[in-house]
Amino acid sequence: MSFTILTDTSANLPKAYLRRHNIRTIPYTFMIDGRELGEDFSFEGGRFYGDMRRGKIVTTSQIPPQRYMDFFRSELALGRDVLFVSMSSGISGSYNSACIAAEELRAEFPDRKLRLVDALGASLGEGLLVVWAVRDRKNGLSVDETADRLLERRYGMCQVFTVDDLRYLKRGGRLSNLAAAVGTVLQIKPLLKGDNEGKIVCFDKLRGRRRAIEAMAEKFNACALPQAGQTIGIAHADCEEDMNYLISLLRRVREGLDIMTVCYEPVTGSHVGPGTLALFFEGSKAFR
Repeated sequence: MSFTILTDTSANLPKAYLRRHNIRTIPYTFMIDGRELGEDFSFEGGRFYGDMRRGKIVTTSQIPPQRYMDFFRSELALGRDVLFVSMSSGISGSYNSACIAAEELRAEFPDRKLRLVDALGASLGEGLLVVWAVRDRKNGLSVDETADRLLERRYGMCQVFTVDDLRYLKRGGRLSNLAAAVGTVLQIKPLLKGDNEGKIVCFDKLRGRRRAIEAMAEKFNACALPQAGQTIGIAHADCEEDMNYLISLLRRVREGLDIMTVCYEPVTGSHVGPGTLALFFEGSKAFR
């Protein structure tokens, strides 16, 4: 292994994949009705999102620099170079905390390389960058070569999603009160994406859930790179039936897709809310 790949739990990668490729994650913590939970929390998507639907309040916090220092140092002290893929700086201050930690550690370990990549995304929009890094490492690229490639390729990571209830985006400051109210009354479902600053923006509004899911598949067909066997990601927040419908639509327009599916992990999922469905794929940079 030429270097170590690290990420955070927002990357939403399956535990089996992390174990298979020796990828460690630094956990985000969250609170449900004032009780702090984190790495040891036994996450069950249906129960977690059911609690949210019943009105339980979930709050999150960014990771402080000292926790990043301890996390990175454990690998650097073993003589390993490190590549860390982080949740978007556009939606969390944690990346800045990682940068503060890295600056100190580079002085402490001058012979080691520590590269940080701001994914400009979350969930599998971040996790697929880790998948790309694993492939680059397997192909013999160095930590610097891999980091530089990720910094360029991240702008081709297309992230498109729809939410079932606009109040969670409203609570996080993503929509104005008027826009949220109108959407709720008229059953308008927004289509959202990650932009080049790693922020969430609305680029379309459609009437009805089914039409929004169909529009996601249409966006994939229009923007996805024509490469064979591309790995794409789908994350859902307790809406597996909708996820399966989206998969069926995608397989109609593209053969040979490798589809990674996950339930939204709690920290990212708490901000987008139950019923969120998201699609991640490598495509046209113009889409972002």
